[in-house]
Amino acid sequence: MASAPFVSAAESQSNALGFPSAGLFTEHPIQDRTDEEMKTLAEKIFDDLMKELLA
Repeated sequence: MASAPFVSAAESQSNALGFPSAGLFTEHPIQDRTDEEMKTLAEKIFDDLMKELLA
């Protein structure tokens, strides 16, 4: 799980390791978000995260 600018890095790493590319990516930037903004971002991807974890 990472923010959107790291999609290509995650794909490159997956390819280098021989694993399928997988991951959940959220809006960027992260570091200057308020607690409330982070909660909103987490709520947006929670269902997808749970599907991935339970798959």
